[in-house]
Formats: sequence, structure tokens, C-alpha cells
Amino acid sequence: MRRTAALIVGGGPAGSAAAIRLTQGDLRPLLVERHPQGDALCGGFVSWRTLDRIASLGVDPDSLNRQRLTRVVVYAGGRVREAALPRPAIGVSRHRLDTLLRAAAARAGAEIETGVTVRSVEGQVAQLADGGAIGAESLFLATGKHDLRGLARPAEARGVDPTLGLRVRLSPAPVLTRALGERIELHLFDRGYAGIALQEDGSANLCMAVHRSRLHEAGSPAALLAMLGAAHPRLGERLAYLSAGTPIDAIANVPYGWRERHGTPGLFRLGDQAGVIPSLAGEGMGIALASGIAAADACLRDGPDAAAAWQVRFAGQLARPMAVAGLVRRIAEHRGAAAAIAMMPPGLIGLIAQATRVGW
Repeated sequence: MRRTAALIVGGGPAGSAAAIRLTQGDLRPLLVERHPQGDALCGGFVSWRTLDRIASLGVDPDSLNRQRLTRVVVYAGGRVREAALPRPAIGVSRHRLDTLLRAAAARAGAEIETGVTVRSVEGQVAQLADGGAIGAESLFLATGKHDLRGLARPAEARGVDPTLGLRVRLSPAPVLTRALGERIELHLFDRGYAGIALQEDGSANLCMAVHRSRLHEAGSPAALLAMLGAAHPRLGERLAYLSAGTPIDAIANVPYGWRERHGTPGLFRLGDQAGVIPSLAGEGMGIALASGIAAADACLRDGPDAAAAWQVRFAGQLARPMAVAGLVRRIAEHRGAAAAIAMMPPGLIGLIAQATRVGW
């Protein structure tokens, strides 16, 4: 069995942030990632506060996307509401974000191995798909929404009508670029919502959270998109740029609202493994980076045993933004009640955007 002082399972934003921070503190971690060229299902929204964190890790935000998002537009029940974001944000593909952050971790001195699949965790030992094992003094779990045997989140966190994530890419087009411009759009509908923003290559990322019952009524993801496009004209205009044969990526049973409130010495749960904020808040990547940085700092300061107390503290940091995001989500997904959000004063929308950010 191989051994390392710090093992990071997962090479997304949370894992790479932890790797960079650990190497800055002269602890050389081993990061393993199963997808060499992944592009995880994600809304792709990077908030102003998260941009600051990315810069602190040595990655220039302009290298992700020079175009800034400055406004949010909410469509609900035939109503439209637009407000300024507290500070400029960006839209970026997970492929580009993960690639640049992982490259920064490698430059900093982290040992990175891709194409490595961890099947389960027993104590602080990761069991690999090839039959090998890696033991660590500190284990950083950064597998996103993917659970590992031995550390799976509770099934009841999914709820009685679980949420699914769907993602499609809309082809670059001058009309679409002008329509979206510096804006991120939120389209609210019964039992779900969709966010749309331009990415670094000019395409638009459309990411949707929808309850399983709504998908079952439609029959398939493609049928659901067609149904929503017909019922909501502005969303239909965006979906017109969906090329025939474009894959629809999906992930099931997203446990929105779940937080890990207990800690285990030697185990740092990061990103979605620490807490899953409703995606309409646009703070999933913020939580990933904040957790990776904070967990690495705790480990460097107080060693592996710091994980237990750190996990409890971080759950406390997530409490307010997740509570606010959960309340807004319940209103947004309720039949007919979504229009209340579209009628909010622009200033209130800005306050909600601030309240759903995770502290530094």
C-alpha cells in the first residue's frame, strides 16, 4: 500500500484549491482524479468573491473569461425582473476552470495523477479500482456530487421528490451573444429552474435543476426541454440555439440543503461533500474553493486531527447562505409563487445575492 501525508480525492475546484494551499505551506499532497479531461455538470457561474479566491491561488481570472457578468435577469410567470450584481462575475466551463486550477497545483509542486478511480474509503485508506490502495494521514474528499462507498451522504438527504441536474450547451451565435451579453438569466417554472450564461468560448451554458416528478411527466430530458420551451417563450428563444444531437448531461438525486455537520479526525470533506447549496444561488464553486482553502489551512496549522473541529466550523459558515438559498428555492419552485421573486425590488435581489455568498 502506498502512503502519503495528504491525499486529495478529486481534481475539481475544491481539490485543486486544497492542493495549491497545502503546497504553499510546504506540505506536498497527492491529488488523484479519475477523469483526465473532465467537464463536470455545473452552472459555470463564478461570483465576485470566488474570483478573489481564484486570484489568491495564483490563477488570473481573465485567463478563465475576460467577459464579465454584471446583471441578473429573472423570468417567472410572464414577469421579468433585472438587477445589478453586487460585483462583476464570470461564466466559465468546468473544463477550463478545472484545467487551469489543476495546472496551478502542479506548478506549485503537488503530485497529480489522473485516470485513477477511487472505489471506496475505509478509515483513511482509499481503495482503488485497480486493486491498489493509498493510505494518508490527512484525507481530503473532493468528489463533488459523486459519493464513495464508505463515505456516502445519507439517502434521506435526497428528499421524497429528488432533484436532478440537466445541462446543455447552446451554440455560439451573434444574436444569442447580444441577448445575454453581460447578464446571467434565471428562468423559473413549476418544480424547477434554469440558469443561462455565456462561457469563455462564446457558447451558452444552460444548467437546470428539476424535480424528478416533473421529468417523469415529460417522459425524457429532451421532451422536458421541448415542453418548457413551448410554455416559456423567452426560454424557448434560448433553446432555439440547441443544435440537433447535442448531448444532454444529467445527474440524479442532488441533495440540495445537505451539510456535513459532524467531523472525523483526518478527514476533510470539501465542496459538495461538505454542503450542497441550491444551484440558483450560484455559489457551488464558491463553497468548493472556500472549503479547499480553509481545510488546507486548518491541516497546515493543527495537523490531521484538526479535521473534526474544522468540519463543524465550516458547516456553521454554510448555515446562513444555504438557509437563504433554500428559502428562495422553495418559493421559486412552487407553482405560481415564482412570480413573487420576479416582482422583488432590484435592491432586494442584490441583497439575496450577497446573503448567499460564503464568507472568506
